[in-house]
Amino acid sequence: MQNSWQVHNPEGSHHIIVTRPLLGDRWLKILTNAHCRVDVCTSKEPVSTQELFDAMNRRCEGAMGQLTELWDKELLTRFKAAGGMVYSNVAVGYNNVDVAAATSLGILVGNTPGVLTDATAELTLALTLAVSRHIAEADAYVREGKFKSWQSTLFLGDNLRRKTIGIIGAGRIGSTFARMMIEGHRMNLIYHNPHRNKQLEGVVGAFNDFLRKVGEVPVQCRYANTIDELLQESDIVSLHPPLNESTHHLIDSRRLNLMKRNAILINVSRGPVIDERALVEHCLKYPDFRAGLDVFEHEPKLAAGLKELTNVVLLPHIGSATHWTREAMSTIAACNVAAIVSGYPVWKGKDMLVFLNDDAPHAAPSIVNAAELGF
Repeated sequence: MQNSWQVHNPEGSHHIIVTRPLLGDRWLKILTNAHCRVDVCTSKEPVSTQELFDAMNRRCEGAMGQLTELWDKELLTRFKAAGGMVYSNVAVGYNNVDVAAATSLGILVGNTPGVLTDATAELTLALTLAVSRHIAEADAYVREGKFKSWQSTLFLGDNLRRKTIGIIGAGRIGSTFARMMIEGHRMNLIYHNPHRNKQLEGVVGAFNDFLRKVGEVPVQCRYANTIDELLQESDIVSLHPPLNESTHHLIDSRRLNLMKRNAILINVSRGPVIDERALVEHCLKYPDFRAGLDVFEHEPKLAAGLKELTNVVLLPHIGSATHWTREAMSTIAACNVAAIVSGYPVWKGKDMLVFLNDDAPHAAPSIVNAAELGF
């Protein structure tokens, strides 16, 4: 059964399709003010490729979509034939888009960085605490009527204070989460990144100055040359890399075996960064090893045996799920599309928050292949 579509501003001179209902109404005002007819799929379930083909039977200059859709060469070719100029993911990641194919077709690809950092870092912190203190297990224990009396050995967890946090991918989200763990729990930091993050190291240095002034022991901050080194030394490992060929199954059986037997592994980046089947086997073999996952390798499907594990906490991809963040993501994506169909340039700045103001620049906030296409 096909999903239904709701049409806004049917007399608009540019035709835009939006593949899922979005939060707020500012994104829609941005598009209609840019003289766009906007067709919105009203279902909360993923729209099928065939439905997207059908939606492109008429002229279609722009599209806003989700990570759950595969914008491959075939779909992008159909989009181009319909007049497609710009596609924007309502997400910071874009591994669901064949960017090379889009570039060869002359289609600009947008994303929404800079507005989901805090929300995702906070969710990472929440997931870490839930795993380390057995929150999900304890909640189920109470709901199932098993709580009869206080026990000194019931759901014993681990303190985070002065432990070592390992960050793989020290970009916006990874760095923000690292600061939360350092400043809130005085954790030592070891991180691995394609290049050293001098800003993060400077922040840790300034925080250590403060700790010395108040009579506390400074925390350690160290760049790891290899991921293997980081895995061996960390009590908690949090994954924040982009998904590409080099990071697919970044955490496999070999690397899981490098980690401490009672370590915690957190993933809020992309599911395929972890070999899920290997993770299941490792968690079964080492029950003191724990994991927290907000994303999955074959989302929404889970690897066999994963949901039966009591030492793993599972969340339904809610890293950016706050009202402000999801509305901001929708706004940035709409600005990408509205700007390109209106003939505006690509924004050269890094501050995405200016696009949330009433006097937002007449520019596309974030186009990942702008340079390749001469924008």
